[in-house]
This record gives sequence, structure tokens and C-alpha cells, in this order.
Amino acid sequence: MKPLYLTLLLSLFIHQYFLGQNEQTIFIDIPSQQKPWNTLDWNDSPSQFQFAIVTDRTGGHRPGIFMDAIRKLNLLQPEFVMSVGDLIEGYTTDVKRLDSEWTEFNSFIDSLQTPFFYVPGNHDITNKVMEKKWQELFGVTYYHFVYKDVLFLCLNSEDNYRGAGKGTIDDEQYEYIKKALEDNKNVKWTLVFLHQPLWVQEDTKRWLEVEKLLEDRNHNVFAGHYHRYWKTERNNGKYIALATTGGGSKLRGTAYGEFDHVVWVTMTEKGPILTNLLLNGIWDENIVTKEIVDLVRNRPFPVQIEPVYIENKKTEQLSTSLRITNTTDYKMSVKIHTYTHPSVFYKLDTSEIIVEPNDVSKLTLSLINKEGIDLTKMAPIHIEAEVKYDYEGRTDLVLKNTINFMPFPKLMVKKIKKDIVLDGNLNEWGNNWITIDNFKGIPFDYKGPNDCSVKFSTTYDETNLYLALNIQDDELYINEGISPWQQDALIVGLDARPKHISAVNVGESRGKDWLLYFRSFKDENALYGEEFLPKGVKSAIKKSKNGVTLEIAFPIEYLNKMQMNSWSDLRLGVGYYDFDDNGEKRTEHFWYPSWDSNENISGSGMLFKE
Repeated sequence: MKPLYLTLLLSLFIHQYFLGQNEQTIFIDIPSQQKPWNTLDWNDSPSQFQFAIVTDRTGGHRPGIFMDAIRKLNLLQPEFVMSVGDLIEGYTTDVKRLDSEWTEFNSFIDSLQTPFFYVPGNHDITNKVMEKKWQELFGVTYYHFVYKDVLFLCLNSEDNYRGAGKGTIDDEQYEYIKKALEDNKNVKWTLVFLHQPLWVQEDTKRWLEVEKLLEDRNHNVFAGHYHRYWKTERNNGKYIALATTGGGSKLRGTAYGEFDHVVWVTMTEKGPILTNLLLNGIWDENIVTKEIVDLVRNRPFPVQIEPVYIENKKTEQLSTSLRITNTTDYKMSVKIHTYTHPSVFYKLDTSEIIVEPNDVSKLTLSLINKEGIDLTKMAPIHIEAEVKYDYEGRTDLVLKNTINFMPFPKLMVKKIKKDIVLDGNLNEWGNNWITIDNFKGIPFDYKGPNDCSVKFSTTYDETNLYLALNIQDDELYINEGISPWQQDALIVGLDARPKHISAVNVGESRGKDWLLYFRSFKDENALYGEEFLPKGVKSAIKKSKNGVTLEIAFPIEYLNKMQMNSWSDLRLGVGYYDFDDNGEKRTEHFWYPSWDSNENISGSGMLFKE
């Protein structure tokens, strides 16, 4: 490591790092002898450089992709850009058409802020007319240059005009390659660029002899043509066929080698380091602006399903609405995808819809219960919604969400006829209990109701809403020295806002828009976030060797305030975290899925005032 000089200045340590021949000094001002960095061996070797490679634009080109790559190369700022051919569609002897296509392509390159090196593909040269046009524009069809002791060999795999899958290196080009390699035999690396991967083709004329010339050199070969990426290690080198930069592709992803990309090459003393940068992963600083945050994040998901509460649990048919709300100034397109359900039949009016700015549309979901099952116990229906905004050309602004739906029983909260005494004793609560049957965790970690069971009941009077819980747990895990989240604990969510708001609560703004009551059963600091609970929330608990009984009172005044009226309904979430084996095993027991989970069902846990 280069020397580090430490000078005391105004009680601060000034670290000066001298960068040898560059005569640059780095001043780092810190107040300690210890250093908040791992090394000052800067990764700035004078022989190191970076460049990019673009691959096939044509062969069924997709408009806009190559120009997008140019914009993103300008963000990356390589020292220069290499190509591997198929720059125009070509395959013609019409000079006017060739002029038009080359004018279009060169207009793309005019906006590139770094040098660009042309290499011909079969779409660029397939006949003498096209070759003549290439020579008019670019002079030669093959050439080489040396940059920082690296030989760049740019070849023409189309020198016999044989077209796709039949590339060649003829005698004249072979002699040129041989001389270029002889004249530059001491370079540290050789990089070869051509269009067709001749190493997988037959009757390639002199190509195998070219490989023989490369055999004893450090070298890499880059090609395109097949619109699929794959790397082969052969001939003591790495031979890579690239995918596309706008050329025709099914775009099935990396497993198929089908993607739009540029290659970022860092040339080091030990050879090139290659990074494939997929175009959809390169963004400028405007990837998310405040305007996009306001458009996307600060609004509920635009597609919501209206919950259904039923008294006849085995009703033969019912319907509800998907409400699609566009509160923006941009047109919105929505696609809906549904899945077959194992127990019921359902359908939507349509699967695609356009919603104009600041407008609302509805789709009807119809459900038929042919088997007469209890709909309140059915597996949820899963509906996938995809939303796109027509926002300033940003085709990537796609919102996706899975909407879960099932009918719920219409549960009433009855007014109590006698006073509730908050003491943790549940004798006055009668038999109107709801049992939590769902659990989440490793199956072998839960042994059934004898391991853990939870039931609850609700009632109200003029002053409070009351919640009683009976938790039976064969191993109550309490640890005074750790977080409430790491031991047996109860979680209650209560959202008293109007039903159309509380039903779509996805767990945001807890403690502000809705209350969270979370407690372990420690003797001290058992209640988490107590300071965020509304004034007047009270509770009483009784612990035993078999579990816990608990009563909680929520002020009616709070419910009325949040509902902006005399309360008529509320959304309740109840869950229990059960830890066993000294905290090693954990299972979750929730009445309905947690509001902030992907399994959340809009409108779950709704209770109606009787």
C-alpha cells in the first residue's frame, strides 16, 4: 500500500494520500486514528478502460429499442462502442431504400456521445450493391486498431454474400487477419468482432485457420446473428454469441438467452470483465420522481373489489363489482387475469378496459355456487390486475396486484345488557365466540388445538367496544429480556374508518389511521407502541399455566371520531404468535390474513353494529 501521512490539524486528523506519478493528493478529514475504509489502493490503473458492445438491431427489428440503447449508453459513458452487425434490414439492391435505412441508422449514431465502430452483418451486406454502399459510407468491410495494448479485430463474415447461417472468411481477409496478428503479436489481449458465429457453422472457408492463429493468444470472440446469447469456452478463449439490441426476439428471458442488452466490458491486466446490462435495467436519475411517487405510491391500488357480506352462507349465486378508479390526469389501461377456482364458477364482464382520466369504471363479477358449499369457508378467488398509465412515454409504469376475494359472514356486534368488568375474567361473556382456525408456519411445529387455540368475542355499550380473548397455549413463552416480537404475543388491528376505506386497508399508517394493539405477556414493557394508542384504551389480563385470558376496551368516542359519525361498523384483525421450544419454533394464528400481507382479503374481519 502507498504511504499514508497523518497530520494533526485543529484536533482533527487529516489523511493525505499521494497518488504517485499523478501527483494528486486525497485529503480525508476524520477525527480518529481508525479509518472508515478498507483500502486506498485506488482502482485506477492507467491501462484499464471500459467500452460497450451493441448487438443485432435488425432481423425483424422492434422500433425504438436501439435508440433506447443509445440513450442508455450515453448514461453509461463508455470510452467507445463496438458492434457485431445487422444494423439495417437490408437484403435489397434498391439503392434508395439502402440510403434511407443507412440514413436512419446513422441518425441514431449521431446522438451517441462516444465513438462507434461498425461491423457488417448479413442484413448489411448480402450482395455487391450493399457492399458498395457500405464502402461508400465506411470505406472498408474489415479492419483493426490497437487501444491501450489491446488489439481490436473487426471482421466481415459476409465476404461471400452467402447470407444467414453461411458466413465465411475468404482468402483475402484471412491474409489480412494473419498480418494484423503478426504485426501485433505482443499485445496483451485480442478481441475479435464479427457478425455470424462461424465456430458453429460449416464450410466457413478460412475461419478454422483464423482460430488456429488465435489459439496461442489471449483472446475473446464476439458475434451476434442468432438473437440468442450463449458463451462457449473453446480454442483457449471465450467465444460469445450475443442476444439482441432491438432485433427480432421472443424475449423469453435469460434462460433462453433472449433479451435486449448491451455488453459492458472492463479491460483489465488479467483480461476483459464482461457485464451484460439488460436494457430494462438501465435507468437515469428520473426512474422515480416525485411526480411518479404521487402517481403510484401515494394512491390506493386503482382496482378494488367490493366485499360481499352474506347471511345465507350457501347461497347459489351472488355478484359484486371490481371498481376501477383513475384519480390521475392520465389515461389508464387495465388488464384482468383470472384463474379457475376448484369449488365455484365465476366470471367477469371483460378482461381489458380503458379508464379515462379522473373517471371510474366497474366490472361485474358473477359467482355461481353449484355445489352448495359454505362460501364463507371457501378458498379465496385470486384475480391479477395489471394497470398501465399513459404517462409521458413511460411504458414501464406498470402496477400489478393480486386481488383476493371471498364472501364473508355478516357478523354483528351486539350491545351488552350488563356491565363488563375489565378483570381478565371471561365468565360474563357467554357462548358467542369466534374461533381462529388458520395457522401459518412449519406443519410439524403446530400440534393442533392442544398446542395452541385462540377464540375471541366482541360486544359494546354506550362507552366502549369490548374485545375478549381466550388463548390456550400449552407452552407460554415469556422472556423479559427480549423484544415482544420474539415471544408469544397478541396482535389486534382495529380500523374504525368508514367501511369503503377500512375494507381496503393494506396495513399502512398504523397508529394514525387505525390502531394496533400488540402485546406480549411480560411483566414489564409488555405493550408495544402504547404511546400510539388512542386515549382511553384499557385492558386486563390473567395468565395461567394453560394460557391467557384478556379483555380490552376501545372507547366509542374514538370509533365515532374515526368514522366521522356515529359508528356503524369496523374492521377487526386478530392474530397470535405462538413460540414453542424456548422460542425456536413459531407459528402464526390469524383470523384472516394480515392486512399487510399478500394474502390479505379486502373487507375481511368486518363487524357491524347491531
